[in-house]
Amino acid sequence: MLDKIKGGLFGLAIGDALGGTTEFMTREEIQSQYGQVTDIIGGGVWNLEAGETTDDTAMTIAVAEGIIKHPKNPIEDIGREFKKWESTSPKDIGSTIYQVFQNYQGDWFQAAKQTHEELNGKSAGNGSLMRCLPIALAYTNTEMIDELSRQHSKMTHYDEEASEACVIYNHIAKRVLDGENLQQAIQIEIKNTQYEGDYKKEPDCPADGYVVHTMRWVLYWLINSSTFEEVVVGATNVGNDSDTVAAIAGGLKGVEVGYEKLPTRYKDILLNRSELEELAEKLQGIRF
Repeated sequence: MLDKIKGGLFGLAIGDALGGTTEFMTREEIQSQYGQVTDIIGGGVWNLEAGETTDDTAMTIAVAEGIIKHPKNPIEDIGREFKKWESTSPKDIGSTIYQVFQNYQGDWFQAAKQTHEELNGKSAGNGSLMRCLPIALAYTNTEMIDELSRQHSKMTHYDEEASEACVIYNHIAKRVLDGENLQQAIQIEIKNTQYEGDYKKEPDCPADGYVVHTMRWVLYWLINSSTFEEVVVGATNVGNDSDTVAAIAGGLKGVEVGYEKLPTRYKDILLNRSELEELAEKLQGIRF
């Protein structure tokens, strides 16, 4: 089980570090500048060091830390970890989450609702989906996973579409952790949802920050790739919100293949690998 949990955390961080190079670029710009990005090289819009990760991994770590501090009721501790991260003046904070931080006066859910209204009802970003995996890694009870997936999403993203994506994603993760096949788990969990459909062709939407678009691209790469590397490299070279798509897809694929089968050149270059290893061990110790 530890191999799968570590695989999920490292898979997410690898996707983030790899895709961070090409975030906000078009396919054509990526091809012109790099040919194809297949290694973690840093740079990009955030001027990353090789092996440095972005807000996707940072907020995932914050969720994990909050769960570790108070497993039975982690929401307030997750919020404290969010604020702790914000206080470090990170390079990259998503626009919805940034606005929630500005509106926060002690009640995350009120801040998210206010932000939703200020954004004219457009708070269905991918910022909660990108960080929700630790919930599936820490809990075995489906009702607990559902409740925390929704609650943790509503802290920053009031729109129900963001919560729905987190629940579906963590259902898939739970099935894979329980030993089910990833492809079968995906098909079961997207049935009768807006994500059901034919993924033989690329999604007819941009790989941008809207959670529905992000989730469709995540599913596309997971359904059409046989290896971890194919998943994260594929997502990276589409561009747009590439670090988040690669992180979310890499998290699930990492759970499936496990830590030991992740490419060594990706694992070894991550600057936060020791922290991720420690978190994985603590999350395994929580599982109930």
